[in-house]
Amino acid sequence: MDINPASIYRLIFVLLLALYGGVAQAGGDKKEKEKEASEKRRDKQEKVLDVQVLKMLGTIMLDGQLDEAEWQGAEMMGDFIQQMPNEGLPASQPTEVYVKYDEDFMYVGAVLYTGNQSGDYVITSLRRDFNFDENDAFAILLGPYDDGTNGFIFAVNPYNVQMEGLINNGERVSQVWDNKWYSAVTRYDDRWEVEMAIPFKTLRYSEGATYWKANFIRNDRKTFERSTWAPVPVNQRYTSLAFTGDLNWEQPLRKPGTNIAVIPYIAANTSRDFRTDQHYAGGMDAGFDAKIALSPSMNLDLTFNPDFSTVEVDQQQTNLNRFELFFPERRQFFLENEDLFGDFGFRQIRPFFSRRIGIATDSIGRSTNNRILYGARLNGNLGDNTRLGVMNMQTAEEEGIGFPGQNFTVASVQRKVFSRSNIGAIFVNRMNTTNPELDRSNPRPAFNRVAGLDYNLASKDNKWTGKFFYHQSFSPDQQGDARAHGSYLGYNTKNWTIHWNHEYVGEGFNAETGFVPRRGYWRLEPFVRYRVLHGQSSKIFQQTFQVMYDLYTDDDFGQKTDEKVSFVYRLYFKNTSSFQARVFNEYVYLFAPFDPTRTGGERLVTGSDFRFTRYGATYTSDRRALFNYSISAYNGGFFNGTRTYFNAFLNYRFQPYGNVSLAAEHNILRFPAPYNSADLWLIGPRVEMAFTDKVFLSTFVQYNNQIDNINVNTRFQWRFKPVSDLFIVYTDNYSPENMLVKNRALVLKLTYWLNV
Repeated sequence: MDINPASIYRLIFVLLLALYGGVAQAGGDKKEKEKEASEKRRDKQEKVLDVQVLKMLGTIMLDGQLDEAEWQGAEMMGDFIQQMPNEGLPASQPTEVYVKYDEDFMYVGAVLYTGNQSGDYVITSLRRDFNFDENDAFAILLGPYDDGTNGFIFAVNPYNVQMEGLINNGERVSQVWDNKWYSAVTRYDDRWEVEMAIPFKTLRYSEGATYWKANFIRNDRKTFERSTWAPVPVNQRYTSLAFTGDLNWEQPLRKPGTNIAVIPYIAANTSRDFRTDQHYAGGMDAGFDAKIALSPSMNLDLTFNPDFSTVEVDQQQTNLNRFELFFPERRQFFLENEDLFGDFGFRQIRPFFSRRIGIATDSIGRSTNNRILYGARLNGNLGDNTRLGVMNMQTAEEEGIGFPGQNFTVASVQRKVFSRSNIGAIFVNRMNTTNPELDRSNPRPAFNRVAGLDYNLASKDNKWTGKFFYHQSFSPDQQGDARAHGSYLGYNTKNWTIHWNHEYVGEGFNAETGFVPRRGYWRLEPFVRYRVLHGQSSKIFQQTFQVMYDLYTDDDFGQKTDEKVSFVYRLYFKNTSSFQARVFNEYVYLFAPFDPTRTGGERLVTGSDFRFTRYGATYTSDRRALFNYSISAYNGGFFNGTRTYFNAFLNYRFQPYGNVSLAAEHNILRFPAPYNSADLWLIGPRVEMAFTDKVFLSTFVQYNNQIDNINVNTRFQWRFKPVSDLFIVYTDNYSPENMLVKNRALVLKLTYWLNV
């Protein structure tokens, strides 16, 4: 009897769902009582992380000195526990935290003792939104909804540089979120003291809440120690909302006052394309964003004629594979609660990808910017257990290339189930809205839609995580299987990390407003990693041994198209240096002609297949040192030839004012005639300077000979008031051969945050 492999894996998919429902969530009838008894014994042994937060009777002057009488009456949170390098041991230096509140603000005070090491702070820059892992810093983690999934993080370093972010998927931080809050820091010989004032208007929470989940985190970069108020296992992210205590408000939280912010901008620009006879052309533009709090937990964002010319430039990549590269969203309007829209599906199977909005494509496939006229976004929580996101964007028609106006609608809802899991639904719609004549000349259909369901799994202790989804696309004249589905199940303990992943994308699945670089395939990807942790006296922090198998077949499961087996060894030292060695064997079957150098040479023919092995190593130096570096080298087969790869990153830190760095990548590709060989370089020197915590200058140069271009981007930013900025951005593109200018642009932009 013939058995269809696709049917087998559909059955496996269903069984995995049943397995989790019967085992991971319920735990099994036989073991449930043992588990409950064990938790009761453990709860008796552990300290209770349950703090009463008192309402203020007086005032606090935000000066970084905890000498006001208000702090004296607050309950102290201390006894921080190491997460790394020695999980479970007391922090080597004490930290004291206090919290109070009034009608408008949540106040956080902290005293961070340093012994005699105060002069040795590790500070990468004075620039806002620093990397918490790379700095001495203090942070507060907030989970206002008690769903274990969504929250906020606010952090400062000893020089009072701020960082804030949104937490989604239980532990992932999006630092691109920007909002208004206040802090002050004072440094002493043996400690530094922090005061924060976070407006309730800045946060999203349920009116009448009596408690929030919270954790406090201290990163002592100079001693390679991270400690937390609520203990976090070493194998988990310190930003995980699975490991928190409770902040109990003395009185239920009230709805804050009117919360409307308008952020207008005015911009001037000039540009010239030197490859044509065009002279310098410029103009003025204006628009605004608005944030309207419909409730403490629901926000309406509006934008009219948005301008994204000052968004940081993408870091270029050398593309040696057959598919489109992914570049993350950087535009501020799309970022708050972005997981409500952009986290459905998997990384390579996204039904919605916001960077598709604002791009026009002509009849021969060339892309250009498409002006966004206006948009609205409703996002937030309907109570503690339900989240809602609705977005609508309208773009202009581009008559010059025959591209009609586009309307994009995305709607999603997410409902909490069990302790930290949730079920979500999404609907994406793109449709042409103007000029039927342009509709007929445009290669895209008049509309494209995707609908789908996702189940996101997160156990209470975060040992089990996963995602299971099913999506379907709808277009005129749709042909082929228009479905996509996948399953991911992960198990994570101190020593073992085990993942299972499957993906299926039908040949007819068409998510035009998503990111799906490959269609018509099955994928299976099991993964195992074993971790060895070392003791206090060792200079080694941990070692990991990893095996991964990655298999692609066609959508009938009859033809293997890609296969990779990888073995990876990593060694991490307590001085923050690390070493990695990797070897992998890869098989590729070409279902379309392909030039491995992507330089326009002779292409390998459809139906040919190749198997090759590559190996290499990476060393990263002590990242706390003023001068630090990382070097990689790989060598081996590549299709019908060879590939040698070198990568180097050099960085010097002018603490605390900034960094000068150089990233260089060299691919040496050799193939027999008549196929192209190539030496591909990607070189990117960068200078980032923060003259104060409000004035920043960055210059980024990128030389990429695969696309025959040198790009220079210089960005000046003056934050003259909280979330109010003056930007000056200068961009040049040159031809590497003769250094002739291709095009040039200068943008001046002023934004102002106005509370109504």
